[in-house]
Amino acid sequence: MHDVTPTDQFSIPPISEIFGTVVAVQANFYQVRLDHTLKDQNGSPLSHLLCTRRTRLKKIGQNIMVGDHVMVEEPDYQDGRGAIAQVLPRKTELSRPPVANADQILLVFSLEEPPLEPWQLSRFLVKAESTNLPSRLCLNKADLMPSTLQNAWQERLQKWGYNPLFISTMTGQGLDELKNCLRDRITILAGPSGVGKSSLINTLIPNIKQRVNQVSGKLQKGRHTTRHVELFELPAGGLVADTPGFNQPNLDCETARLVYYFPEAKQQLEVGNCQFKDCLHRGEPNCVIDTNWERYEHYLTFLKEAISQQELNQKIGEKESNLKLKIKGSGQEYYEPKLETKKYRRSSRREKHQNLQNQYDHQNLDKLEQEEES
Repeated sequence: MHDVTPTDQFSIPPISEIFGTVVAVQANFYQVRLDHTLKDQNGSPLSHLLCTRRTRLKKIGQNIMVGDHVMVEEPDYQDGRGAIAQVLPRKTELSRPPVANADQILLVFSLEEPPLEPWQLSRFLVKAESTNLPSRLCLNKADLMPSTLQNAWQERLQKWGYNPLFISTMTGQGLDELKNCLRDRITILAGPSGVGKSSLINTLIPNIKQRVNQVSGKLQKGRHTTRHVELFELPAGGLVADTPGFNQPNLDCETARLVYYFPEAKQQLEVGNCQFKDCLHRGEPNCVIDTNWERYEHYLTFLKEAISQQELNQKIGEKESNLKLKIKGSGQEYYEPKLETKKYRRSSRREKHQNLQNQYDHQNLDKLEQEEES
């Protein structure tokens, strides 16, 4: 066994083993940011490859997500292309938004314009907790709120179980601490519209339009939008995913697990157990959850919604369901009644031919019977 030197740790891998991270996905193409910058035939730095997926990966049902760490084969240095041959094991995986290997979630809200709304904030926090990823709360536009009110919000949110970071993209307040929080991590950026997420991204990533063009390349994607999940590289290291699917979070979770997504309630459950294993903490006998906490009303409302969603999921799972799932362009899901299948289904050519044949045979049979009778 020999000692590993710094040269061994950071040497460029053989050409047959090129590794990178998928930063954008569209149709059957994958933009891969290489772990080690290579050089094209002209000697220019090559940091990304536009890749397809090996057929065998498709055959075994291996999907590829943004954030996946992959091995690329047969690099074409002239056109900047390659083929994904292997997807390395994932540390974490989210289906909505579809991101692999995320390290944390950064929830961005504004203190003013629009003002911070407790119910909406609570909903996003619960959704973030349900992913089982560490979450950090970032409150933007701190320059619009007096420090006394900021202190009041900080005390209030600490009772919820969170230590928020107050920032301002206008004055630069808190940005250094935020950059340290994001460094060398894959972070999912989430939050409602109008809170300054785009301004924050522009501040964290100078010249983002050029970076987007570089990353998007031949994916034929234009200026920065949030219709698709895409990873953006931070100058100091780390990747940020701006996620359209997290702007209107649903609370499709198990009713028994919902209480654990409230840190202030979870802390009470760590002290003792309720009398009933299926306790939903709505005033059941010998329930250990105290009702004297601010978000208890939020919990009851979200619980009611989760129960309704669970009942709807059971109906959807029935064989003769009369509802179908629809997804809007914004990613919001809703259900609508199905059309009556037999009434609106178009007959196939085979069925039409068979009906005509039956009708012809029936007419001939009637004709023969009439001739026999005469």
